[in-house]
Amino acid sequence: MQVIENLLTETLRAISFLSRLPVPDRHFNGHDGSLRRTVAAFPLAGLVIALPPTLMIGLLSAAGAKAVLVALIAVTMQIMLTGALHEDGLSDTADGLGGGGSREKALSIMKDSRIGTYGALALILSVAIRVAALAILVEALPPLAAALSWLAVAALSRTLLVWHWSSLPSARTDGVAASAGMPDTEAARTAYVLGAASTVALSIVALPFHAWFLASAFALASVFIFTRHCRTRLGGHTGDTIGASQQLCEIAFLITLAMVV
Repeated sequence: MQVIENLLTETLRAISFLSRLPVPDRHFNGHDGSLRRTVAAFPLAGLVIALPPTLMIGLLSAAGAKAVLVALIAVTMQIMLTGALHEDGLSDTADGLGGGGSREKALSIMKDSRIGTYGALALILSVAIRVAALAILVEALPPLAAALSWLAVAALSRTLLVWHWSSLPSARTDGVAASAGMPDTEAARTAYVLGAASTVALSIVALPFHAWFLASAFALASVFIFTRHCRTRLGGHTGDTIGASQQLCEIAFLITLAMVV
């Protein structure tokens, strides 16, 4: 019982960190702000945050709305709910890795709040690709299947976010990621189990085996390659690369599904 209560508390804390959804202050009483244990609930928080767009996909699709409009509304709603948290990380990471020659220069660019060419292009392409891929899924799949596909990638992307975070040391001593602390080993394992179970359960209901398996494998490969690149270029992770890993997973998963369904 205590385990479930703790997981619920950490889920609410994760929702507060990962989104703009309101969470009662009592769940933060005595909390030091660390996310070391909270990462265990990131996949569950991802499901909760993605639920409104998921319902919108299902309802609008069933009502016969145009696929592009359904996809655009869902992606827009998701961005509003998260406060563009992950998109911001993707943009800053693209600017840093694209424009910075040395490690120090790249990290300096990523810390700058101004957006550059690489960051702007990354944002445009991220939204465009996700809208296009989701529109294809809305056209090709029944309403429930299309909606559950969005929910599945929400869990998977927050799981691989934790994996990226856990696999690398912090690239600098300040910043959001450094202040939040490294994920606790047991908490990370819990996130992997919960994320994998959620992704598989939702995908089995919604998609053919080959479709969700290939999509998951491609998403994992994309985050793995990105993580290795961050290790080489930056010497570790930052809050921006953590957000970028979520975006890369989501993009890779949706692209693959759109090509194989």
